[in-house]
Amino acid sequence: MNTLINSKIPDFKVQAFHQAEFRTVTQDDLKGKWSVFFFYPADFTFVCPTELGDMADRYEDFKKMGVEVYSVSTDTHFVHKAWHDTSETIKKINYPMIADPTGVLTRAFGVHIEDQGISYRGTFVIDPEGRIKIAEIHDNGIGRNADELLRKVQAAQFVATHPGEVCPAKWKPGAQTLKPGINLVGKI
Repeated sequence: MNTLINSKIPDFKVQAFHQAEFRTVTQDDLKGKWSVFFFYPADFTFVCPTELGDMADRYEDFKKMGVEVYSVSTDTHFVHKAWHDTSETIKKINYPMIADPTGVLTRAFGVHIEDQGISYRGTFVIDPEGRIKIAEIHDNGIGRNADELLRKVQAAQFVATHPGEVCPAKWKPGAQTLKPGINLVGKI
């Protein structure tokens, strides 16, 4: 199995429902900024609205960090709109909801479940150069936490702007980092 870490995102062109409109999203929309692709199995389900609502609650925090969030499922953009119009939780969403009915993105990111036509829960953080820096895939019964994702994005941004430094477990902005080297071996 090959890793997606540091690989470039593929070229793509998909439809999205965003701020009461349908719009086209391509890889060019990601250039020059940090992005999160947040794959989930399907609209009108059970764990999915809890996750997307959690992301909606933290969306402004991601935006302040220069990060755009994209939720992605194999539903159409029409289904995303219908879900948005009928669910109080989904109504809170201000980030683009990408439609991937052909599975081009779910397959490219390795989260497509072929025999079901849906995706696993996958979270991918993409840097401004279009390289995947964080890849996390969950079984569909396991929900994610936007607070933890926010912390991971902060760490990825810190490491990107501070060559030679790394972030230890539970690191948060302002906390001490590590500078790997021979003098640190065996001292942690």
